[in-house]
Amino acid sequence: MPEPRDTAVYTHGHHESVLRSHTWRTAANSAAYLVPSLRPHMKILDIGCGPGTITADLAELVPDGCVTGVDRVPEILDRARATAAGRGLANIDFAVADVHALQYPDDTFCVVHAHQVLQHVGDPVRALREMKRVVRPGGFVAVRDADYAAMTWYPASEGLDDWLDLYRRVARANGGEPDAGRRLKAWAQQAGFTDITATSGTWTFATPEERAWWSGLWADRTLASAYADRARLGGHADDGELRAVAGAWREWGTREDGWFSVLHGEILCRKEA
Repeated sequence: MPEPRDTAVYTHGHHESVLRSHTWRTAANSAAYLVPSLRPHMKILDIGCGPGTITADLAELVPDGCVTGVDRVPEILDRARATAAGRGLANIDFAVADVHALQYPDDTFCVVHAHQVLQHVGDPVRALREMKRVVRPGGFVAVRDADYAAMTWYPASEGLDDWLDLYRRVARANGGEPDAGRRLKAWAQQAGFTDITATSGTWTFATPEERAWWSGLWADRTLASAYADRARLGGHADDGELRAVAGAWREWGTREDGWFSVLHGEILCRKEA
């Protein structure tokens, strides 16, 4: 793992190919482990909210409560506000924030939620301590992160093997931990939580439409996103190598027998009352 830092470079950036994935995310496909614990009156903080699709779903699930979505990038919050406005949600607001140093008082929220955040931060244990600080006694900190080394696919592809190796190198050079999913429980323990429910969930892409969507966004991301720029600038891959990886994604996407699964670690941590 990289040495802990307060901040890390967000590997993906906000290219269209990245937002294509982020705007697909919902509470149902990305926070199902949390939903049964929600109550209509709850006050929720959604960290790393991005374009706000999960945030909006959470707001609908707490009609008598409210949701605050925060992100480090001010520009993406405009997209999140548009998402909320388009769904006519009045119990939602957005702000710029850093998970390592949240601007909220102790014991403010009933739930603090973060989806695909800790893999991109410099000090995940410190981030969890901050999340614990701002949640009320008896409340929940809910975190879900992918685990890249646990991703699996069929059929075998040397090009996708190269993609996985490249992505993990770039992410770690940026100060993150791409295999965060398996570490969430340990990080929560280090942050001082004692009541931790650790689970896992998956996304699976197998239909022709799913394969085309998933392979297309990764092929585009490999060539044109901030991730591609950082791969080049960091000396991790040249243009030819990136084109080869993108081609491998597109080839896999055409396979009728193609199947891809993303494993996520999940933790639901209750703060001691």
